[in-house]
Amino acid sequence: MGLTAERIRDGLDAVAREDATVATELKRIGYPEPRLRARGYKTLLRTIVGQQVSVAAASSMWTKLEAELGPDFTPACLLQRDFDTLRACGLSRQKQGYARSLCELVDAGEIDLHALPEDDEEAIAELTRIKGIGRWSAEIYLLFAEGRADMWPAGDLAVQEGVKRLLDLDERPQEKALREIGERWRPHRGPMAIFTWHFYANPAL
Repeated sequence: MGLTAERIRDGLDAVAREDATVATELKRIGYPEPRLRARGYKTLLRTIVGQQVSVAAASSMWTKLEAELGPDFTPACLLQRDFDTLRACGLSRQKQGYARSLCELVDAGEIDLHALPEDDEEAIAELTRIKGIGRWSAEIYLLFAEGRADMWPAGDLAVQEGVKRLLDLDERPQEKALREIGERWRPHRGPMAIFTWHFYANPAL
C-alpha cells in the first residue's frame, strides 16, 4: 500500500503536533496530494528512461518502448531486443545498460520487487544493485511505490530547497545536513518529504 492521502494526513498531523512551523504552514497551504506508483520493475524502468531528459522526451521514449514490447511486456521481452531496436525507441547506450541490468536481475529472480527487505537501508542496498539506480532513485521508489512512511530522499534538490524555505535557513542544506535535520520528523519523514515538495510549489505570496 502506498502513502495514501489518509496516511499522509495522519503523518503530517503527528508532526504538526510537535512542530509549530509545520503546523502553521500546513494550515496555510493544506495537505499534499498522494503520489502513488505501481510496485514492480516497470516503475523502476520508467525511472531509468526518465533520467536526465525532459518529461516530454521520457514520455515519448516510454510510448515507443511500449509499442515495441507490448503493454504487458516482461523483463524478458526487453532482453530479447537488440541494441538498434532499443535505440530506435530512444534509449541511449547508457540507458540500455541500466535497463538490461534491471531486467536481468528481475528475470533471474535475483531481485524480487514484491518482497524487498523490510529494513529500509537493506531495501535501498538491494535496489542500488541495479545499474543506474542510485540512493535517490531507490528512496523515491520506496516512498511512492511501497509507501514507506519514514523514507527521506535527502539528496533531492526540491526537498532541500523546500526545507530551506520552510525553516527559513540561510542556504539550502546539502544531503548530509538534511539527513540530520530530518531526524526531528521521524518516523514520519515520508509524509514530510511530500509536504516539502508541496511547500516548494506553494511559495508565500
